[in-house]
Amino acid sequence: MLQGTLALLILKTLTRGPMHGYAIAECIQQTSEEVLRVEEGALYPALHKLELRGWLASEWGLSDNNRRAKFYRLTPAGRKQLAAETDSWRRLSGAVIRIMEAG
Repeated sequence: MLQGTLALLILKTLTRGPMHGYAIAECIQQTSEEVLRVEEGALYPALHKLELRGWLASEWGLSDNNRRAKFYRLTPAGRKQLAAETDSWRRLSGAVIRIMEAG
């Protein structure tokens, strides 16, 4: 993945509501129709980094299978960052498409 893409995907996924890490990874995989897989070794450091930046908040709770899990949710700053990163991603992907389609 391009640098910054995982953060964008996490922020966007959490617009659906609070989720624990495994659910975030599953949602990304399912929504991408199995094209994108987020490994634990990349996901949890990214979640920690986003939380340190104030874009996510977390609290402990129980997962669907009654296991203790840390649930993440977007903060107002995270919503603002998602909007900025979405705009940036659209510009970048549009530029790549223009280059790929150039004669």
